[in-house]
Amino acid sequence: MNKLVTLVLLILFFSCKKEKQTKEVTLNLKEYTIEQFMDNDAVWGGSFSPDKSKLLVSSNRSGIYNMYTVPTTGGEFTPITASDSSSIFGISYFPNDERMLYRADNNGNEIYHLYMRDIDSTITELTPDEGARSSFYGWSHDGKSFFYGSNKRDKRYMDVYEMPLESMASELIYQNNEGYNFNAISSDKSLFALSKTINTNDSDIFIYNRANKSLTKINDNQSGNSVQDFSLNNETLYYTTDDGAEFSYVMKYHIATGEKEKVLERPWDINGIYFTHNEKYMVSFINEDAKNTIEIRDIASGKNLKVPDFQNGSITSVGISRDETMMRMYVGGSNSPSNLYTYNLVNKEQHQLTNVLNKEIDINHLVTAKVIRYKSFDSLEIPAIYYLPHQASTENKVPALVLVHGGPGGQSRQNFNSLTQYLVNHGYAVLAVNNRGSSGYGKTFYQMDDLNHGEKDLQDCVEGKNWLATQPEIDANKIGIMGGSYGGYMTMAALTYTPEEFAVGVNLFGVTNWIRTLKSIPPWWESFKDALYKELGNPHTTDSLRLHRISPLFHTDKVTKPLIVLQGATDPRVLQVESDEIVAGVRKNGVPVEYVLFEDEGHGFIKKENQIEAYSSILKFLDKYLKKENAPVGEIPVKEIEAETTN
Repeated sequence: MNKLVTLVLLILFFSCKKEKQTKEVTLNLKEYTIEQFMDNDAVWGGSFSPDKSKLLVSSNRSGIYNMYTVPTTGGEFTPITASDSSSIFGISYFPNDERMLYRADNNGNEIYHLYMRDIDSTITELTPDEGARSSFYGWSHDGKSFFYGSNKRDKRYMDVYEMPLESMASELIYQNNEGYNFNAISSDKSLFALSKTINTNDSDIFIYNRANKSLTKINDNQSGNSVQDFSLNNETLYYTTDDGAEFSYVMKYHIATGEKEKVLERPWDINGIYFTHNEKYMVSFINEDAKNTIEIRDIASGKNLKVPDFQNGSITSVGISRDETMMRMYVGGSNSPSNLYTYNLVNKEQHQLTNVLNKEIDINHLVTAKVIRYKSFDSLEIPAIYYLPHQASTENKVPALVLVHGGPGGQSRQNFNSLTQYLVNHGYAVLAVNNRGSSGYGKTFYQMDDLNHGEKDLQDCVEGKNWLATQPEIDANKIGIMGGSYGGYMTMAALTYTPEEFAVGVNLFGVTNWIRTLKSIPPWWESFKDALYKELGNPHTTDSLRLHRISPLFHTDKVTKPLIVLQGATDPRVLQVESDEIVAGVRKNGVPVEYVLFEDEGHGFIKKENQIEAYSSILKFLDKYLKKENAPVGEIPVKEIEAETTN
């Protein structure tokens, strides 16, 4: 038989098979409850115990995040902590014993403290300074101490401390008076790598010599630079840069001579690299069209390791044991939450440690996202992630939502999202747009929204709605907009400045008054405050005129479409008053407004009971105002939900 004919027949066979499977899914499709969706377990992190028999992880299986251990060959999770209020996130086992380091804040206020759980289960707070924020920076190479940052001296700046494990007494090793960011320390502890954010596309890198206290700037041009790692011999520093290019690549800086050489380049951003403990491997993370690609290079051979192929899933993150023989990895996709695996780099044994998708949910009933691109008003190509419900067809047109990510400068990615899949499962198409100003598509695209927020980026979202309206499976009259943080701002901007474009708005903790938000940023953001001002505008200058113009709070009289607002009371980034005032302002118009306020959440909802309340409230709102014909303005009673603080 002719090879071409054979190929055509095979294509037709698999096409018919796929079409049959699609029809079967549609006919048997189940709509799952939010409780079923939230019965998925989220698992985070993964530190090998010194003997590599266990992994230390964090999971929300108890309703909030606590620490657990799990055997590296598979088995039951053993709970280590049992908090029922603030979430606990495990950082690491100690390098040479089974003590554990972890962090926790107070119900999402982001003022993290570091704690030690001793082998006898005793808990010791290592950074007890009230009101001070602590961040773990890493273990010393010899495993005898760790480094952390704290703003206890000056709330604006993170000083660098070393804590020897023998005494557990902190020592200030770098007083940060200039607002530098600490990025790395050499294995002999003689050199620090520091950075300074200038603006969205410009950051400087410095090497600080502890012996002579000299500070050497290593980049020459204005570019986005990010420290990655020192070499084990302390002779070179690796960093990523987009100097002279659209996408970030890896450079090596020779400290003694100042010479530089390119190490790794791909047609997408290389988001980061690191070396394993004894420099056997270099691990690279590449942002390939909103999805992680991971490469592991064997330094001796210069060749990339062949990692397991998961076909329908991709490896989203990896961690390698201190002795470089074991790897843990997370594997997931847009239709599947990430599962934790271990992989023996010596004998190639592989073990799946979790199956986090609720057993009551058939993965075939979830939707695999597609990357699409559409033209904006000025012909700029806008990338987006598209979720089309199984039940959608030309005969059964469905409502849709434009979803806007956080940021500014964030990116919608091909990752599993419970809220998105919940809405799609219940018959809503979702288009997660990566409007101009999103990361991952080159530095030119990234800077296109500087001092332009709520204008051209908003038009990109409107054009996303227009793209949806042309799809034969979408009801063009039933398209809303939704987003969190910056995405919440875009939701309010859409309802305010383009009031007839979207049928409803879902605002999760969105900025509504840029002047107040930029004046009230957390003090520990001081190091990149100027960069924020250069991107968004300085509220203390005449920029405030523009910031007033683009702040929805001052123009609420223009909002005519139903709105739901969700907010955490302890949010340090977008204050509760932002949501309180936008709700009050829009209600004056007689517009249906629902307000969901959680007293025990910060910037994002982390507790399962609150996520269930939030997501079910969103679906009920959409079913009422978007899926069905919109009720006349003013005839629907307003609903307000407040979740009680969890004790």
